[in-house]
Amino acid sequence: MGALTGDDAAVWRLSDDRALVVTADFITPVVDDARDWGRVAAANAVSDVYAMGGTPLLALNLVCWNTEELSNDLLGDVLQGGHDIASACGFIVAGGHTVDDPEPKYGMAVIGEVHPDRMLTNTGLTPGQSLVVTKPLGIGVITTALKRGALDSPAGQAVLDAAVASMTRTNADAARIAVAAGATGATDVTGFGLLGHAGRMAQESEVDIEISVPAVPIIEMARDLAVAGIVPGGTGRNLGWIMEWLDIDDAVDDIDVTLLADAQTSGGLVFGVDPDQVAAVLAELTDSGHTAAEIGSVTAAGNGRIHITL
Repeated sequence: MGALTGDDAAVWRLSDDRALVVTADFITPVVDDARDWGRVAAANAVSDVYAMGGTPLLALNLVCWNTEELSNDLLGDVLQGGHDIASACGFIVAGGHTVDDPEPKYGMAVIGEVHPDRMLTNTGLTPGQSLVVTKPLGIGVITTALKRGALDSPAGQAVLDAAVASMTRTNADAARIAVAAGATGATDVTGFGLLGHAGRMAQESEVDIEISVPAVPIIEMARDLAVAGIVPGGTGRNLGWIMEWLDIDDAVDDIDVTLLADAQTSGGLVFGVDPDQVAAVLAELTDSGHTAAEIGSVTAAGNGRIHITL
C-alpha cells in the first residue's frame, strides 16, 4: 500500500497472512515536562501502526536536539518517556539517530505487522455504518493555551493534566476493539483534525458522512478557550482545506466547526462499524478508559461530503 489513498502508514505484504506496517513521525514540544513530551511523541508515532489495525514490533528514536542550550539529562528524560510507551505497547526501541538542531524535536520510526485481511484503511467505510471516535477533541486548543500562558490556574492545570492523559493514552486498545467489531475503515485524528482525517477517509471510501456536533466529546474548557480566540494556526488551515466539502446546518455555531477541525496531537481513532456493534464497542472502550462516542454515520455512497448537524 502506498501514498495514493493517504493512509496512515505504508504497508508491504510479505505473505498471504503477514504484512509489514512502516511509519515515522516526530513533533516539537507540546508540554513543558520532558518525559511527558517523550511519551506524547512516542504515542503519536506508534498511533499510525494502530490506525492500520497493526501491532508495533520495533522503533528507532528520531531526535533533533539543541546541544548548546539543552542538557543530555533532559534528553534522557525525553527518551525515557518514549521507552515508557514502548514498554506499555510491547515493542522494542532498537536505537535511533540524533542531529543538532536549534529547535528540539522527538519522535520515532516504527515498524509493525498486520494481517492483510484485517487491515484498517482509508478506503474501508461503507454506507449504513456508524462513526465512532475514541478520544475527545480540543488538544490543539489546550496546548496552544499552554504556550500562551492561559492555563495558569488550578482549573487550567486540571485541564492540562486531562490533555496529557489523553495524548499519552495509546490507540492499542482502540484498534483491537475496532478490528474485533469488524471495522475496515479507520484513521487516527491528528494534525488535520477530525474533519480533515474523517473527510479524507470519506473521499477515499467514496461515501458521504454525517457528524452530530453534540455527540462529539470535547476536552473541558477547550470551547471557552476557542471562543476567547486561542486556536492553533493549523486548525485554521484545516478549515480552509476542508470547508468546500462541508454542508453545515444553519444552527451550528462557527466555534463548533472550528473544534471539529482542531489540529490534534496523538488523538484517537475514528472508524466505521455496523450499528448493531456500537453499544458493545462503546462499552468496551469505556471499560478500557477511553472517552469514546458515536458521533455520526456513513450516510450514502458519495464523494466525501460531510454534513454537520445539531
